[in-house]
Amino acid sequence: MHIAMWSGPRNLSTAMMYSFGARSDFDVVDEPFYGAYLKLTGADHPMRDQILGSMSCDPVNVAASMTCEPPKNLYSKQMTHHMIDGIPRDWFRDARHVFLIRHPARVIASYAAKRAIPSLDDLGFRQQAQIFDDVRTFGQNPVIVDSSDIRTNPEQTLMHLCAKLDLTWEPSMLSWQRGGHPCDGVWAEHWYGAVHASTGFADAEGPLPDLPKEFLTLLAESLPIYEELYQHRIR
Repeated sequence: MHIAMWSGPRNLSTAMMYSFGARSDFDVVDEPFYGAYLKLTGADHPMRDQILGSMSCDPVNVAASMTCEPPKNLYSKQMTHHMIDGIPRDWFRDARHVFLIRHPARVIASYAAKRAIPSLDDLGFRQQAQIFDDVRTFGQNPVIVDSSDIRTNPEQTLMHLCAKLDLTWEPSMLSWQRGGHPCDGVWAEHWYGAVHASTGFADAEGPLPDLPKEFLTLLAESLPIYEELYQHRIR
């Protein structure tokens, strides 16, 4: 089985990768299309040169690697905004798709702390909704899980997620070793500080952050997309 976990940045996606990486039956891969995305777009991201030099930037070759042979399973941490024109999607039919969502006010606040003011495309909400619709067109019933539900009750939420994916529950999913995972992308140095200091999911989040006025238009664009996906989340 290949589980493709789709999210935008700052969505608990690395912690979820660590959670599946702690299972006995999964290999994990961290943002496999990141290099191809940077090469095709020319986007100026932190550590751009190091990323391009650390991984395959050929989208066709990367897509071909999105397969796994039993009895091992594959978990791929996928960023929705990486799925631009030129990135193959033919492998979608052979994967089980899960969508990890987070309230955009939290995403915007977290992203802006690491990089300059993001655009809607940087955050991936619009692309996430498109991929969700695409997956449903070929008969799948994709799963949506909200990061706040995971942080509020990680065991119950992950048990429910495993049941939806026909996976045996493994309590090992609740913890991992401090300091990162061997499959971390080279960009971990810039983005993964908090999760590297952790050994499990953080506690439930508090009230939504108050965003500065320069982010309010972005919040207004993102919120309806998030709210629509939120209606489909596992409960």
